[in-house]
Amino acid sequence: MRRVVVTGIGVVSPVGSTATSTWDALVSGRSGVGKISLFDPSEFPVRIAAEVDGFEPDAIFGRRRAKHLDRVTQLAMVAAREAIDESGLDIGVASDRVGVVWGTGVGGIGAFADGISVLNDRGPEWVSPYSLPMMIPNMTAGHIAMEWGIRGYSSCTVTACSASAQAIGEGLDLIRIGRVDSVVCGGSEAAVTRVGIAAFAAMKALSTRNDDPERASRPFDAGRDGFVMGEGAAALVLEDREAAIGRGAPILAELLGYGVSSDAYHMTQPHPEGDGAVRAMRAALRDAEVDVLAVGYVNAHGTSTPPNDRIETLALRKVFGERVPAVSSTKSMTGHTLGAAGALEAAICVQALKHQTLPPTINQETADPDCDLDYVPNEARQAQVEVALTNSFGFGGHNATLVFGMA
Repeated sequence: MRRVVVTGIGVVSPVGSTATSTWDALVSGRSGVGKISLFDPSEFPVRIAAEVDGFEPDAIFGRRRAKHLDRVTQLAMVAAREAIDESGLDIGVASDRVGVVWGTGVGGIGAFADGISVLNDRGPEWVSPYSLPMMIPNMTAGHIAMEWGIRGYSSCTVTACSASAQAIGEGLDLIRIGRVDSVVCGGSEAAVTRVGIAAFAAMKALSTRNDDPERASRPFDAGRDGFVMGEGAAALVLEDREAAIGRGAPILAELLGYGVSSDAYHMTQPHPEGDGAVRAMRAALRDAEVDVLAVGYVNAHGTSTPPNDRIETLALRKVFGERVPAVSSTKSMTGHTLGAAGALEAAICVQALKHQTLPPTINQETADPDCDLDYVPNEARQAQVEVALTNSFGFGGHNATLVFGMA
């Protein structure tokens, strides 16, 4: 079976505009949560989010082009460029042997909301012909393919918060079976919008620590009261290992395995015994042919919601027994980037392996008896890690786990 490696990563996040600046911020324990600036949140019960700071699409794409790209695609294009540039992949040489798989939870929700607003305020004749291509979730993958001339397999995963982890897993499978030799994969989300915040707030899913935003996202802490909405994008370039070595590509890590499952339980709540999470992790470890004792770090789904963190802890106990490795949730700093989270946290695992450093879970102040693992509290830690695992669980019961190994 073909081995698959990571040769490039790109990140645009609430704590950094590149993979390197994001990593540096995470290791320093810096929160990217603050007051919402993308719209006036004064009438909302939730007025905080983790926004990408200083993102200027007009300067990046030009005003005319930026106007016709939803923010979810703008963020994705920047992350994809960084990953492709780092990999040095020459797509033009064999463009039909390169694929793109992109994940998102809600796609162009901003464009959709804008279209509805124009329709209601001004009438149907004023709705832009760009509204539909800006809002449909698959269009980001399409734009990436068009920008770099990728003519192989192209697809989009839309599985809520597991979307980009599944995109990466699908990329792994595509290379293994020989359908393509390399894949640009990842995910993006730009749901810090009026309807996005209002909808999640109505579900009582979001933290309401409006007066203390930097301490609002607190996975596994007894005082957690919901997640913080985040936005951003992350991309990985995956390649057949032999081909990557042959062209002298930088090999950052190896993608060892992928596991998926469905809870088949509830629209929004995870299975109370962590059944789907357990099966996804075990499937990924089997696929990777990795023993549980080899795993040195877990980047948890860890959303900072009371049930999720408790149930994920239970699931980790079931998979790893009494020797659960160090676990951290970087959502404590980035917020929950929904469909982009799996790719962002995959990139973080690659960097953890590269730097032999575990990013912390910040805002660990009060122990929760139901969350009793080593969550790398508040400060990054040097550690010898050869294998890292990352979890992504989504509404609808979608579960995905990725396993990475050192290059």
